[in-house]
Amino acid sequence: MSNPEELTKNNHSGSPATTATPTTDVENPKPGLGFGVSAITRRWKREDLLKKGSLVARGLALVFSLLSLVIMASNKHGGWKDFDKYEEYRYLLAIAILSTLYTGGQAFRHVNAIWKEQQIFEQRISAMVDFLGDQVVAYLLISSASAAIPMTNRMREGQDNIFTDSLASAISMSFFAFVSLALSAMVSGYKLSTQSYI
Repeated sequence: MSNPEELTKNNHSGSPATTATPTTDVENPKPGLGFGVSAITRRWKREDLLKKGSLVARGLALVFSLLSLVIMASNKHGGWKDFDKYEEYRYLLAIAILSTLYTGGQAFRHVNAIWKEQQIFEQRISAMVDFLGDQVVAYLLISSASAAIPMTNRMREGQDNIFTDSLASAISMSFFAFVSLALSAMVSGYKLSTQSYI
């Protein structure tokens, strides 16, 4: 019979003695993934894409808010078919005005920052204002749309006419403005989370 120690010696006799682990040269790193010019250019492209994506989302929110404002403000057909006789629709109009002003100002600020390469605020403060503003205005937009939907549904059950169609389209535009601002808030949240606070 053979000894178990001899079996283990025989099994390891054909293998190399020891493999040296490669040491990393901290002072002179080799260019590779995450180092050098390629990483910097990838970061610049990502930041540029985020700036343009945020501008596009705010531009869409501006267009949808403006459409909601115009459709609702022009929805006066006399008698019970005036939007200003209903509290829900006045609220939707007020939020559409607020959203139009906010998204217009933010879009102007972003266009100015992209073309002139200068920020009005410090980068960290700008990211926080973008995130909080987008969150608040998006919440107000979905709040106003959800307040106006039940009244519009009740009116459409009884009678479907140009007044109720205009109401439905103004609510839809407010909802689309909410979606655009929610996407912008996600981009703003990402920008805020990647800020260095040192």
